[in-house]
Amino acid sequence: MNATLIQVVPLLCAIVYVIAALMLKRASVLGVGSWRIGFLANWSMFLLFLPWGLSQPALNEPMWSDYLHPLLNGVLFLVGQTFIFRAIQTGDVSVTTPVMGTKVLLVALLSLLLRTGEVSLRWWIGAGLSTAAVALLHFGEPHAGRARVGRTVMLAGLSALSFSLSDVLLQKWSGEWGGGRYLMWMFFFSAFANIAFVPFFRAPLWAMDRRAWTWTGIGAILLGANNVGFCLAIALGGAATQANIVYSSRGLMSVVFVWAVGHWFANEEQHLGPRVLRARLAGAALMLTAIVLVLV
Repeated sequence: MNATLIQVVPLLCAIVYVIAALMLKRASVLGVGSWRIGFLANWSMFLLFLPWGLSQPALNEPMWSDYLHPLLNGVLFLVGQTFIFRAIQTGDVSVTTPVMGTKVLLVALLSLLLRTGEVSLRWWIGAGLSTAAVALLHFGEPHAGRARVGRTVMLAGLSALSFSLSDVLLQKWSGEWGGGRYLMWMFFFSAFANIAFVPFFRAPLWAMDRRAWTWTGIGAILLGANNVGFCLAIALGGAATQANIVYSSRGLMSVVFVWAVGHWFANEEQHLGPRVLRARLAGAALMLTAIVLVLV
């Protein structure tokens, strides 16, 4: 069961994430700001998880002070969500998603620092190869403005750091509660804290037209489902580093999806030259090698 959670679930989540990111990028082009996107995504995540979370018994009766753990986890998750939505709005999916691959190395480092478990040598090699693959997947992409690219990379990097700390703390603390109950409270705190961002909305949610609602609504639900699945894999599987190495395949998938079906989303990133293609193929080889190192 744990092997399936750590290997198959993050891979499926990677596919869902890329589709959701492309849909939300389209929503941002239609004028839906990152604050409204984040609000809908976080509440979708909580509501999707709530029925299953309520059905799971708590392993121990938590004290009031114990709720600080899912509260902190939820806030860190919300911060990560906020930064990545800002990055998607600012830049391109084929930049933000590969940069998020640095989360692999960050999770490995934080796992050691916070003593949540050992990280084997092959996981370190896999993390290093995944990070190198991220650099190659990003190499050579044409962009009009260097400042915009730099800002996108910075926002995605901050998101990766926040998500990494959230993943490691989730692995560290969820076992005392039982993964289901802990995640339910974590997602609740994340969604509830998101209410503070309502004043930043460009316009009320009901002011969006039908086309914007289609892209935003489906994208938010898919992203919520992706987050629920990935967090469950960590909470129940107990191996944040391994799950993140498999999940880092979304960097490769973002490039493939942009090339293959980018026109479905009216995405402008799909026109890439031979130089970029060679770099992407090299990155794909490294990414696959990293995943094989973890799976075998």
